[in-house]
Amino acid sequence: MDSVKKIVYSKKIEKHVTYAPTLGSAIQYTNVGMLEEWIQCYLLLTRKAAPTLDALTKDEYLYFGVVKFPLRLIQPNGVDSGGSLSNGTAEHLADSPPMLVRYEEGKFHCIEQLDLLAELKQRKVNTFPTIIVMKRNDDYKRFMKYYGTIFHYVDHV
Repeated sequence: MDSVKKIVYSKKIEKHVTYAPTLGSAIQYTNVGMLEEWIQCYLLLTRKAAPTLDALTKDEYLYFGVVKFPLRLIQPNGVDSGGSLSNGTAEHLADSPPMLVRYEEGKFHCIEQLDLLAELKQRKVNTFPTIIVMKRNDDYKRFMKYYGTIFHYVDHV
């Protein structure tokens, strides 16, 4: 156990990364092996008022990403794909954080960013950078069996 602690705590991070609630920041954190740290910063600092995300800060979760995720796989619960488009641009979408999607019992659910998902669907965007969140070991095994090798990691904005 001591050798594991020594390996983990002696891991040197050669690049300095600064947190921002953007896709670019999430990718930087992922590239240096600190995706969990980015998610914790995002949940604690940026999404403070979101009660649906509160459980993510208290329980152990597995995170997979940042990947190009096909939006058609997300269950349509609570997503309004009608209505008018916002005045946002492609730069606006690049400045937004990656989408958080929960994988549970073989299905994908948008956790909090329903407005972003609706905007992406209105714009007919097929894929969007996403972090996949799983809690249970059987969900992880099922995910890896069916999806583990087909998603492409996003390594730059």
